[in-house]
Amino acid sequence: MAAEDLGKKASDLAGKVGDFAKDNGDKIQEALKSEQAEGISDKLLDGVAGLANKVTGGKYADQVEEARTNLDGKIGDQ
Repeated sequence: MAAEDLGKKASDLAGKVGDFAKDNGDKIQEALKSEQAEGISDKLLDGVAGLANKVTGGKYADQVEEARTNLDGKIGDQ
């Protein structure tokens, strides 16, 4: 498959995703504010924060925690 074909398919898929998001925005927001999303996001954010602290030797731990807390407030129900 040529690069042009892949680009066209990616563009078509992005358009479909955009249309889906536009048509289902309320349901997507509801899902992002669910208890299940909270559990998944907590695990993911803890892992990313832990990795960032490990890579930086904890030098930016305060900033990492602040970013983690800000993101956590936007996803889930807590």
